[in-house]
Amino acid sequence: MPDARRTDAVLLLVALVWGSSYLAAQTATAVLPVLVVLFARYALSALACLGLVAADRRSGPWTRDEIRLGLPLGVTQAAVLVVETYGVAHTSAANAGLIISLTIVITPLLDRTGRSGGLPPAFYAAAGVCLLAVGLLMSGNGFHAPRLGDLLMLAAAVIRAGHVALVGRLAVGRAVRPLRLTTVQTLVGTVLFLVPASGDLPALVHVGAVGWAQLLYLALFCSVFAFLAQTWAVQRTSASRASLLLGTEPIWAAAVGIALAGDHFTPLTGLGATLLVAGTYWGQAIERTHRARSAKAAAPWAPSGARGTARPATADPHVTTTPAPSAIAEDPACPSTTTTTPTTV
Repeated sequence: MPDARRTDAVLLLVALVWGSSYLAAQTATAVLPVLVVLFARYALSALACLGLVAADRRSGPWTRDEIRLGLPLGVTQAAVLVVETYGVAHTSAANAGLIISLTIVITPLLDRTGRSGGLPPAFYAAAGVCLLAVGLLMSGNGFHAPRLGDLLMLAAAVIRAGHVALVGRLAVGRAVRPLRLTTVQTLVGTVLFLVPASGDLPALVHVGAVGWAQLLYLALFCSVFAFLAQTWAVQRTSASRASLLLGTEPIWAAAVGIALAGDHFTPLTGLGATLLVAGTYWGQAIERTHRARSAKAAAPWAPSGARGTARPATADPHVTTTPAPSAIAEDPACPSTTTTTPTTV
């Protein structure tokens, strides 16, 4: 298989794995309390990450920036996951994956890093299409009061967008290694959920093979594997192509929900899903073009040596750290060859 096709296949696999995470979380929370699921997911991810760090003896000691960034980002990441997991427990896996994709159009409203001036009016039109789409998704078989799970997923999208913006703000000018930063965040999440989940931890003994399979899938595949595979693939393609492929996550979420969970789309929710995917792609394209124009306009005034290394604007807020591809300049330059964008464990 040619390198380009192999890279595309890996990125699509990452999007598929992340899209399937909503059904996996929904299944796990059907047999275990939400806080126990979160603790187990974080703890298993932390153990895997620590094992990978220990195996990489050439990477040197931990840096102060990796710990300083990992601590607050671990807290905000945990906030995203707790709202998201409670949300997916009260809505369909398809709706969860589609609504959380609103992060793509909410994040630019909060993050001005690498962009001058306000967003173009067309961006707000795209955001309006997305809001209409969410209303249709929440309608189910007819218009009624929004369901709790859908509202929680909407809140999770807002919190995740804030997490993304915070990462962009804190990471400017700092060199951090992806695996180390992710390890700190998983350790923070493990500690945060240990006490709240402690009363129900004995339930893990009786969860059975299927339950443990769901937890291991969430931790090892939807977190550790997807992160490492995404990092490897983005090194070998452009930010725009990676964004396009990773942005198929909500499509996979809907497909997995329909195929495996028996989720049903009425004409209204089907129209909402179509509008949401179209609106997020449209909004992302507008913001990416505006960011590139801002970078180009600022280029003549950039200090010598400050051009050429840029952070890609990935379509999916799960992404923790991506080395900057050449020929793409969408975010401000960073002196390191590695820059930081957020992930979800």
